[in-house]
Amino acid sequence: MKIHLVDGTYELFRNHFGAPPKKAPNGQEVGATLGLLRSLLMLLLSPNVTHIACAFDHVIKSFRNDLFPRYKTGAGVDPTLMAQFPLAEDAVSALGVVVWPMVDFEADDALATAAARFKKNKSVEQIVICSPDKDLAQLVTGKRIVCWDRRREIVLDEKGVVEKYGVGPQSIPDWLALVGDSADGYPGIPGWGAKSASAVLSKFKNIESIPDDAGRWRLKSITPGRASSLTESLSQRREEALLYRRLSTLRIDVPIREKLGELKWRGAYTRLKKICHELGDERIPDRIPRWR
Repeated sequence: MKIHLVDGTYELFRNHFGAPPKKAPNGQEVGATLGLLRSLLMLLLSPNVTHIACAFDHVIKSFRNDLFPRYKTGAGVDPTLMAQFPLAEDAVSALGVVVWPMVDFEADDALATAAARFKKNKSVEQIVICSPDKDLAQLVTGKRIVCWDRRREIVLDEKGVVEKYGVGPQSIPDWLALVGDSADGYPGIPGWGAKSASAVLSKFKNIESIPDDAGRWRLKSITPGRASSLTESLSQRREEALLYRRLSTLRIDVPIREKLGELKWRGAYTRLKKICHELGDERIPDRIPRWR
């Protein structure tokens, strides 16, 4: 069997900016929620989709904000989108999909925990993480755990991660720490870019192993002068780099309770009909082939 783990936060944002706006009868904007429902239903009706769960950032703050105050928050997010998170979680749950609403952790941590837990089960052929988020690339394992960008129809296995980022999945947190991640709010190390981080980490794998002596690098793609400036910048900010790596490293200890069998989709709950009526879309229930 395959397990599909969906980044609900990404999907909701994607539909907010990609799906047509839609007002519910009560006047609330619900276009992103309806777009998400349609997208998940399309996934559920696809071949070989049997076991599925969806994680949301119920609160766009986490333990990482305590480690680094400038880490991402809900500031600047469109209020009409923020107001849809509870609606989306309720609607996806009514669709019959397991929902993990994160408060202390992030949605990515829930997906990482589920991948780490369920990959141990011999009946699981593949775990498909439905998101293009580069943080999640660290979870990719051979062809058994892959990331799927549903919008672009791109599947990233371990070889694909190396081709895209220049490093293997195990080095993605170090790569992000050096390069930075504007979406998550940490800046990376001055002077380090994607190409230099890839070149260095492809040889040394992690930040601790990068020599302070640039003469020991011996990388054809980086000149001695460039290597010296990079080592100087990193040596001055090594503690910062290790903090950023901690921010980018996904946790696998989220207290999710569901066992593998509980992820099997058995149909939508009848309460979804009422939810769709309140959202102003009576057509979605007509497309659902199975109810419980």
